[in-house]
Amino acid sequence: MRNTNVFAKIDWVTILIYVMLMLIGWINIYAAVYNTEHYSIFDFSQRYGKQLMWIGAALLLMAVIMLVDSQFFTTFAYYIYGFTILLLIFTLITSTSVKGAKAWIKIGSFALQPAELAKFATNLALAKMISQYNFKVNQLESYFKLGLIVGLPILIILLQNDTGSALVFFVFILVLYREGLPGILLFIGFLLATIFIVTLVYLGGVNLLIIGVFYAVISWFFLRDYKHLLLLSIGLGLLFFIPTYMVGQMGYDINVGKIMMYGLLSYAVIFVTRALLSRHTIKILIYSSLLGSLIFSSSVGYVFHDILQTHQRARIEELLGIKHDPLGVGYNVNQSKIAIGSGGVAGKGFLNGTQTKFNFVPEQSTDFIFCTVGEEWGFLGTSFVISLFLALFLRLIYVAERQRSRFSRVYGYGVACILFFHFAINIGMTIGLAPVIGIPLPFISYGGSSLWSFTILLAIFLKLDSNRMDVLW
Repeated sequence: MRNTNVFAKIDWVTILIYVMLMLIGWINIYAAVYNTEHYSIFDFSQRYGKQLMWIGAALLLMAVIMLVDSQFFTTFAYYIYGFTILLLIFTLITSTSVKGAKAWIKIGSFALQPAELAKFATNLALAKMISQYNFKVNQLESYFKLGLIVGLPILIILLQNDTGSALVFFVFILVLYREGLPGILLFIGFLLATIFIVTLVYLGGVNLLIIGVFYAVISWFFLRDYKHLLLLSIGLGLLFFIPTYMVGQMGYDINVGKIMMYGLLSYAVIFVTRALLSRHTIKILIYSSLLGSLIFSSSVGYVFHDILQTHQRARIEELLGIKHDPLGVGYNVNQSKIAIGSGGVAGKGFLNGTQTKFNFVPEQSTDFIFCTVGEEWGFLGTSFVISLFLALFLRLIYVAERQRSRFSRVYGYGVACILFFHFAINIGMTIGLAPVIGIPLPFISYGGSSLWSFTILLAIFLKLDSNRMDVLW
């Protein structure tokens, strides 16, 4: 007889980790905002009391999703996505600015952030698109369709001035890689990020020298052309060191960066043309990539100074060490590292965190909740929390791989990637390894909107998994 009890088919290992993370978050929110006038952890006028209500609502929400037919999510994936896009546009038009971002809809005393809901909706639409019959990820038409699905919410969220939430959507490229996206595109993305950082950190043509040397090595590795390597090396030396000497020792007013740029652009154009005429595929790829990298490098300054806002530029400069402002833009991260470091091996003990108790760390119950864990529970506590997250990610990947339908597998990888991005960036923010972009730690940071969106994201996947045996191969 067929077992119709949906709760018997749920992956209870994932549920257990999920509940443990929420309880850890609730306890640490209590510690982060604790005061003697409101000592009861069940005080619903305080943040920890409200978080408890949101946890209860999240568990109820998960139970409701488990009762919904899994076909609902595959059938209405595009409709759910379209609704969230309209909700994002509505928020952009009607909401008031909060901390510079028009990203919240006020519903009484509760504030809803549609960008959080757009994550699971975009994941559903992406899974629906990829799971279509005979759909291949590595085709030009597919790139356009997938780019439109992911790019539309990114554009609207950027217009809302919520850069942190917009960045999360770029993690879908990892999902696409699992489904057949060529690895070279991941490499190009990594390369562009590296060029962006190198261009900001190294000025005066040094950034272009680094790019030139990199492509000289790449060219030699693939072509084994010693004459070409020697020619490029001599050219780089002449373009950089002679103008630098003329500026430093002879006092000439020369822009070394422009000389390097014009020289390398000329080199790239000439060799791209020669490669096209000879129809040498590898040469075309290498020299076209060099040309694109130079053009991208020249646009970094415009993007950084004219598109990014002042506080975003300041945070990136602080992270990269371009500027050091421990009492200004770097204050949050500096206090965060002090709090975590002061915890030592075993921590100061529950409710004994001085950095937390005296409000030295801003946003200590939301974006910087990990500081409370580090200060009060120490290395052992942070290791336990990180281990729980790693166990969750590994479990999600395992569950995703056992799916019979491509829709469920793609959606499962989307869940794992979104949660991992939040985990990595949030903890990276607190220890100074990532810029402060204001995204929560899943299931732990204070906030109903984020907790519910993460719960919906996870619950839909667990529902799809519970019905995997009903799917024909």
